[in-house]
Amino acid sequence: MVSVTLSVPDETREKMDEFPEINWSEVARQSINEKIRDMEFLRSFKENSDLSKDEAIELGRDLNEKLAEHYEE
Repeated sequence: MVSVTLSVPDETREKMDEFPEINWSEVARQSINEKIRDMEFLRSFKENSDLSKDEAIELGRDLNEKLAEHYEE
C-alpha cells in the first residue's frame, strides 16, 4: 500500500482532533474510493451516451430544478 500525505486547514485538524475515535485515514480512503466509483460511472455513461453537450446541460438543469423542488417540500 502506498502512503499519501493530505493537507487540511488548521481549523479542520482541530475539529478532527475532537473525535479521536475516528480513523481519519479510513474516512479518506472510503471517500477517495467513492469518488473513483462516481467518476468511473460518469465516464462510462458519457462514453455510452448519444446526448449532445447542450442536451446534457439541459438535462442537468432540469434535474437540479426537480431536486430543489423536492428538498423545498
